[in-house]
Amino acid sequence: MDSQLESQRQQLLMSLRSAGIYDERVLDAMAAIPRELFVESSFRSAAYEDRALGIGLGQTISQPLMVAVMTQALHLQGTERVLEIGTGSGYQTAILASLAAHVYSVERYQQLAYLAACRLQQLQFSNVSIYVGDGSLGWPDQAPYDRILVTAAAPTIPTRLLLQLVRGGILVVPVGGRDHQDLLFIRRTLDQPEIQNLGGCLFVPLIGAEGWEEQD
Repeated sequence: MDSQLESQRQQLLMSLRSAGIYDERVLDAMAAIPRELFVESSFRSAAYEDRALGIGLGQTISQPLMVAVMTQALHLQGTERVLEIGTGSGYQTAILASLAAHVYSVERYQQLAYLAACRLQQLQFSNVSIYVGDGSLGWPDQAPYDRILVTAAAPTIPTRLLLQLVRGGILVVPVGGRDHQDLLFIRRTLDQPEIQNLGGCLFVPLIGAEGWEEQD
């Protein structure tokens, strides 16, 4: 990494701490994963800016602060089986793979899934499985999961995903309209799930049977 990118990365880490990211394992993972590898070459100089960047096909690599907030909310200890909905560039996948036992990631677009798999292989991650399909339905063949992270906005809490969690498992998902959502922390319990609102956010829509219909 060149000195300018390294300086930007250190500034980003300081800003994440200032914004309330306290989980040292999350911060260490974000320090270790080269975000510039997951963005288009034209965006390389902006890799450590705290904003979302386009990755093609109408999809984005999430703002680093949002990646950190969502990952921290999962309370990962290193033993968990994690389902990620929306592989995208593979950046969030790499962060999760650094912190969990195994990551199962579902991506809607074959092209993005392939590119993400190549990047993850380049970084020598062997604890990631990627599947191309309708992420709103999860990956039931590999269920149950200890944690589920959804990186696209659902109109309501996806029931099928919640049912793929173990009891006590955590689902983090943006829920709301196409133009604004609330990031929800949901813990599956014996009765009604425990739900906390982590704040407002904006994600691309979750397209699928338990999500939004695709617009022309």
